Amino acid sequence: MTNKETDERQGPGPELRQLIEDEHPSAEEPLHPGWLGIGEILKESHPALANSSFLIGYHHSSNAYLLAGDSLTLVDPGNDYTIFFDLKKLGFDPLDIRKVVLTHGHRDHCMGIFELLRFPAVMENKNVEILMHEAGPQELKRLVRDAGFPPRELTGAETIELSGYEWEVIHTPGHTMDSICLYHQPTGTLISGDTVLPDSMAEVDKSAGGSLDHYLYGLRQIMQKNIVHVLPGHGVPVAYTGSRAVEESYEGVMMKVLKTAPEDKVTWMEGARGMAEKGLLGEVVYCCGKELALRPRNLQAMQLKGLALNDMGRCEEAIEVFDLILAAEPGNAYTLAARGQALLGLSRYAESLPYFDEALARAPAMRETRVFKGMALYFLGRTDEAMKIEAFKSEFSRRFGKNFAGGQTK
Repeated sequence: MTNKETDERQGPGPELRQLIEDEHPSAEEPLHPGWLGIGEILKESHPALANSSFLIGYHHSSNAYLLAGDSLTLVDPGNDYTIFFDLKKLGFDPLDIRKVVLTHGHRDHCMGIFELLRFPAVMENKNVEILMHEAGPQELKRLVRDAGFPPRELTGAETIELSGYEWEVIHTPGHTMDSICLYHQPTGTLISGDTVLPDSMAEVDKSAGGSLDHYLYGLRQIMQKNIVHVLPGHGVPVAYTGSRAVEESYEGVMMKVLKTAPEDKVTWMEGARGMAEKGLLGEVVYCCGKELALRPRNLQAMQLKGLALNDMGRCEEAIEVFDLILAAEPGNAYTLAARGQALLGLSRYAESLPYFDEALARAPAMRETRVFKGMALYFLGRTDEAMKIEAFKSEFSRRFGKNFAGGQTK
């Protein structure tokens, strides 16, 4: 969408990208840098990350993350049989790995687990725990279970211990139904799988339960967190500007929903209206917020945002928006009615009535407002008055049947 700010990536990202992409003078393939220190990449000294390592994926393999603490945790073993070869250079051994977490069940992220299970000592001791979402591929779960490693199935919202440190599991369906992210609150670090990718967006895999609506939901869960760094499933880590990387993914999914591209130059207001037509209220609020950041006095954006907040049950926030509109346009009948509706949603029935009355005095044809006024009267116990409002009486009859008389159900 247009008017989108552009943030320069801070930290070591460009240098790391250059290191990875430099071509070896005697080969067609880029020179693979091997395992790199996450703490050094992110300039992060917290012990949960200081001694941890990152292996960038290539061809048909995802990135792999080795979290080092009182033990080793491997997040996404990729699909590369060489993944364990250089661990000794880091001072580790594959047998030190106690947990393997899969961000989702795609082959490029998970098949490397079977290389680990082929180590005789691992098979013999059975001291590796495999963690994955409960919606993960049944065949994958069967294979690891048959190998003697029944997976621990996650649902999201758990706090799990990885190498001695707590990470929050966030269920982020969209790319696949079983996609999860891992969030380390003290450093603001997100291990994002394919949910957030720098400079790109993962396609929705419908065969794995993915959908764009779910994708938006998953990204909204992440946006509630303070994201500083992103360790993605593909591409280089994002240092310091992780929240913007998440927003870019969110905006990219919205454009997919609207079937638009950046070159279409869709404005934030156009995006908000498009999201409203699809019933995606959270996205309406987001787009209106972006529009208002650029044009704070855009009353149309305020109105649409307030209505979306009302429909989401966020009535206190909606009232704040409606009050701003009424300060500029005290006689705006639609805003008066919407404010009354917000008060109704907060069970402040008596307070809502003056707003409905004033709105109807200015625009008598607003049938829905008459219905809402009748509801307020009904909930206040003023049933006879409510039933004198024909629009409310008709709606009451439609919803609850004709078995009432004098306003009293039989």
